Amino acid sequence: MEEGNTIAKRAGSRLCCLCNERKPALKRPKTLEQICRDCFYNVFEEEIHQVIVGNHLFKAGERVAIGASGGKDSTVLAYVMSELNRRHNYGLDLFLLSVDEGITGYRDDSLETVKRNEVQYGLPLKIVSYKDLYGWTMDEIVKVIGLKNNCTFCGVFRRQALDRGAAYLKVDKLVTGHNADDIAETVLLNILRGDVARLSRCTSITTGEDGPIPRCKPFKYTYEKEIVIYPCSDCKIFNQNHTYAYFKKLDYFSTECIYSPNAYRGFAREFIKDLERMRPRAIVDIIKSGENFRISTSTKMPEQGTCERCGYISSQKWCKACVLLEGLNRGLPKLGIGRSRFLENSNDNRKEAKRNDGDRSIESKQCGSLDF
Repeated sequence: MEEGNTIAKRAGSRLCCLCNERKPALKRPKTLEQICRDCFYNVFEEEIHQVIVGNHLFKAGERVAIGASGGKDSTVLAYVMSELNRRHNYGLDLFLLSVDEGITGYRDDSLETVKRNEVQYGLPLKIVSYKDLYGWTMDEIVKVIGLKNNCTFCGVFRRQALDRGAAYLKVDKLVTGHNADDIAETVLLNILRGDVARLSRCTSITTGEDGPIPRCKPFKYTYEKEIVIYPCSDCKIFNQNHTYAYFKKLDYFSTECIYSPNAYRGFAREFIKDLERMRPRAIVDIIKSGENFRISTSTKMPEQGTCERCGYISSQKWCKACVLLEGLNRGLPKLGIGRSRFLENSNDNRKEAKRNDGDRSIESKQCGSLDF
């Protein structure tokens, strides 16, 4: 009799802890619950829906661009946004927006995935390129700058390229696939850098409300493992890597950028992974601690203005993209790395800024092809 009860209990432990009907297919990293595939779909999508509704991210009738790179995060974001928009009648006009950095063997392949997503999800696609906006590709920049500071150029240029593409599409919001792991990493990086200004806003689910186009992060509390990987040894089916993208058989590109193996963020990422292995809730706790940071009223914060050269948002006379681009064009690629006040205060740049200020046509822009 006892043996029969033991077998029954063991069999019961193999059932999904939510529906108690089907066998579990994965263990949630956030809660360590063993759940079946159908329940995983439900809780994954419902949590994102509650984040969207609870934070009032969108209004009916808005045009929303989805930052699409072809990777797992952005592919899952595009799929989930289109599904939730249809299921819950958000009333949004959705678009895919991609940036072609000009990285041979990486971005050209991932963009082919995005083009397939355009057909699969029925969402219009817009691609903007570094070459068209700045006159340089990342391949050309790396040849000049090397692999040490290349991510600085790419990050600055990509952020502005997304805003310019969004302006071209005339959208009201831009959504990105930044997940909980990404935000926790950013909190740590800003602490290590002592960047108070960014630390005060990096955990916000919507940023850039005072800029050209607000950015939203519906995946703010979604663990990367819930999008990317589910290893577990408790069951035979857990021997495979189970993901939302895997279960839904989504078409995505999985290769990492060939220029980012030594990126500074990688060290923070490894630290976050170590913390998660010891305590799964560490990621959410870091985000919550970032949300609770308060900047002293006596702390002088940078004043938001606009770049005198291209009109993009900037706390200096020139935006970071214009400073970096000036260095590249002058054959001094390290000119914009680190502090660059001396560049902005030089007499030559003041004269050039005045000349550019007098001619605000799209063709005259030194940094990008759109006028903010």
